[in-house]
Amino acid sequence: MNKKIEITRRLEFDAGHRIPNHEGHCRHIHGHRYVMEVTLLGDVLNHQGYSDDGMVLDFGDIKKLANELVINKWDHAFLVAKEDESLVNFLASIPDHKTVVLDTIPTVENLAQTAFSILEPVFKNNFSGRLNLNRLRLYETPNCWADVYA
Repeated sequence: MNKKIEITRRLEFDAGHRIPNHEGHCRHIHGHRYVMEVTLLGDVLNHQGYSDDGMVLDFGDIKKLANELVINKWDHAFLVAKEDESLVNFLASIPDHKTVVLDTIPTVENLAQTAFSILEPVFKNNFSGRLNLNRLRLYETPNCWADVYA
């Protein structure tokens, strides 16, 4: 009997943010090279003669979906909380500025939860229901990250 297997796809993007009420340096406008790891749990496919034979899911498919739904929207954007009105208004005054207004403060914890909530139903409801987004890890720096689990 085959066991469930976890696979992980790593993606990177650059974005700016600030934590408006923070007492430290993060209250200032700054940016990060974020790294997101998408970990799926599923069965290895037995599709003899097909491209995906022996895979849980092609890593390219994970990349395509994560890019389409999260990475491309957040990459080289400024991620700002809607409650940070002065910054939202300032960013809106810059022509063609790529701004993502979020319902929550853009901490790594909240960004990880937001990305998880976007991606989780896509993997669960597609692929014949055989995949689960088991973990989403978002690195804010090489030494600091947040994990969201199913």
